[in-house]
Amino acid sequence: MTELPTETVPEPIDLDAHRARRDDASQTPDDDAGKTVTLSAGEVERMDTAYEVALDDETDTAPGAGKVLVPVDTTAATPVAVAVGERLPIIPVHLRPENLPATARRALARAGHVAAFHAVRSPWYGCKLAWFAGRGLSRVVRNQLRWWWVPNSFALEQKAADGNELKEWEKIHRELKRTRLWRGFVLAAQNLGLMVSAPIALNAAPTAAVAAAGAGLVAAAAHYGRPAGQTLVGTAVVAPRFRKLNSDIVLRAYYAAGLGKPDKADQEIRFGSQMSRDARDTGSQVLVDLPYGKGWSDVQGAREKIASGLDVHVNQVFLSPDKTSSRRHMLFVADRDPLAVPVGRTDMLDCKPRSIWRPAKFGKDERDAPVSLLLMWISLLVGAQPRKGKTFAARLVALHAALDPYVKLIVVDGKNSPDWLKFKLVAHRIVFGTHPSPNDPDPIANLMAILDEVLAHIDRVNTQLATLPVSVCPEGKLTEELARDARYPDLRVLVMVMEEFQVYFETEDQEVNKQIAAKLSRIQAVGPSAGVVIVSSSQKPSGVGAGDVGRLFNRYRDNHAVRFALKCGNRIVSEAVLGGDAYAEGFDAASLPVGDEYRGVGYLYGASDATPTVRTYLADHSDAEKILTAARAHRERLGLLTGMAAGEDIERATRDVLADVLAVMGADTAAHWDTIAGRLAQQMPEQYDGTTPEAISAQARALNVPSVNVKRDGATRKGAKADDIRAAIARRDT
Repeated sequence: MTELPTETVPEPIDLDAHRARRDDASQTPDDDAGKTVTLSAGEVERMDTAYEVALDDETDTAPGAGKVLVPVDTTAATPVAVAVGERLPIIPVHLRPENLPATARRALARAGHVAAFHAVRSPWYGCKLAWFAGRGLSRVVRNQLRWWWVPNSFALEQKAADGNELKEWEKIHRELKRTRLWRGFVLAAQNLGLMVSAPIALNAAPTAAVAAAGAGLVAAAAHYGRPAGQTLVGTAVVAPRFRKLNSDIVLRAYYAAGLGKPDKADQEIRFGSQMSRDARDTGSQVLVDLPYGKGWSDVQGAREKIASGLDVHVNQVFLSPDKTSSRRHMLFVADRDPLAVPVGRTDMLDCKPRSIWRPAKFGKDERDAPVSLLLMWISLLVGAQPRKGKTFAARLVALHAALDPYVKLIVVDGKNSPDWLKFKLVAHRIVFGTHPSPNDPDPIANLMAILDEVLAHIDRVNTQLATLPVSVCPEGKLTEELARDARYPDLRVLVMVMEEFQVYFETEDQEVNKQIAAKLSRIQAVGPSAGVVIVSSSQKPSGVGAGDVGRLFNRYRDNHAVRFALKCGNRIVSEAVLGGDAYAEGFDAASLPVGDEYRGVGYLYGASDATPTVRTYLADHSDAEKILTAARAHRERLGLLTGMAAGEDIERATRDVLADVLAVMGADTAAHWDTIAGRLAQQMPEQYDGTTPEAISAQARALNVPSVNVKRDGATRKGAKADDIRAAIARRDT
């Protein structure tokens, strides 16, 4: 195939203009990543660019490239990135009514910037104009003098003298004298004419004509006198440096990476599509067919070598497997490193209510496509090294939930940091740290109460859903209508955020660790179907706890349906966050780039069939406070402020008899039922005030705890052994 001629290659695309038109046209997430974009000739000509850096020598070719006939580059007869036979829009997209305001704003903003830029520098431009005009005038005078004196005349005379050719020398000398005499008369006539005509013209011609002529002469002299490579006026808008791909460059890169051999017919690299721009004009893409015997794992391991062959940064090269063949994949090369381009602040700063039943705008992927996250029916795990954006990502999701006034939000901040303090404005329940502090006087007890409350909530929701008729609850599942129906106040979506959740699996009390681990695992197992959404974050996603605690920690971690891994320290941590399957598919969060500009960049695994590299939107501390203040106002207006945000104290909504009995037994290996009942009434009066030994014995026996003879303080009476209670808890949790 022939390559696209140089003069028909489009200039760099104005991404801001396209994004503005796209955002104004529709607020729904785009799903056209990877498609080609239609660009009219008018759009290309409209885009002003300051310069374009040619990165490739047009004469360079890949070894063997000429032997392969492949449909890669579009021809001159076919518009760039437009399918054959496709009709171009009559009215350009940017001039349509819905996009015209954004186009006008963009044009006015650019024009204003350019005008202000040059106005500030106009005095300097005047100095440069005068200097260049003086240089131009001096060059004219110097060239006229050289023309009059006849250049190289001395060399001709000297050559004749060196050869002792007197007649030749005399002939040259006479010719030079005649030439100089004639040219002297011409220059004298020119100067005399200027001396006579210039005063007459200045007096007779209109002032405007004289000014225009003078300006033209000065401009011409300045243009003639400016140094090579310099311009009078600076550049207000600079076009980015980007890679123009063609078949030769791609072949060169793949052969250099060892993925094929150009001199063997069965080892040549071929293409499955034409080279085209992607739908958002952020880069170039093409389907690549590897030789037989090469597959996805080969090209995946050679990504850095391919980037070197393309002469771009590895962060600009993206590979996507193709479902039609193991040896086929999509190569996408971004114009610049897309992961280093911030996507801006969250749109939640408009402070309008959101719905947990609608996708949360999470960020943008490497193709600049919006990435949304539907929180219902899932649990989300966020993992990363410290200061890589883990808390910001989890908080972004929590802010979306907070803006839905019908959501009960529970925040458990294991690190007791200021990042979550403002959630007191809306949180139904909130816990800070693992040790008593001004923020939380008894965090562990509060957490235990909250987990009991969540389990009771799950039971109430499932029980109530089972009693509703099919006309109200068609599939026996919680729906958006039911969750917002004032007749069913218990049918609310509950979002529980666990920041640094691993600290609650490794407290100082091993029995507490077991209880928390068991309750969290139960909530995660049965919660999503009852509208309980868990968002967990951790910088230590592995190696926590031992025995039952370690087993339950791994089960809790691994059962998160969706994972978001930012920069991790090593492959093992990445696997702990994303899972072993993700690493086998080529996603290693330890390989994500390092630097402040890459904070908030990570792999989103399990949310869809694709695993995008996401740049999350930003909501800093002040943004979060603004959003949460608005969220509280929404809840107050609807009368939906509950729990601690409404001034309620944490109470144990349910009681776990086995855990409570074990707790009051303390270090005793066994105790009488009357002793147990007395301790429960004394230590937990809100749950066990007035209870009797017979009632406690009956409840424990119903949970498979045998009532045995216990000899304590010289008396033998019926009671329970601590080991039997632990065994019953283990059987129940399993």
